[in-house]
Amino acid sequence: MNETHARHALAAYERHYNEHRPHRARNQLPPAADQQPIAVPELEGRRLLRTRILGGVIHEYRYAA
Repeated sequence: MNETHARHALAAYERHYNEHRPHRARNQLPPAADQQPIAVPELEGRRLLRTRILGGVIHEYRYAA
């Protein structure tokens, strides 16, 4: 691992932390969110999609449309 790779990995984690990761102190919103989440419809039986971040160190999940 060189410095460029380390900076890239740190920047990816910083984006995830500030833009996607839910925070309990913010009612499960990320720090960069300006609004409250919309009401979620019934999700029983819906398909999940997974996004790998930092080579799979972190995973984000969302429901398919």
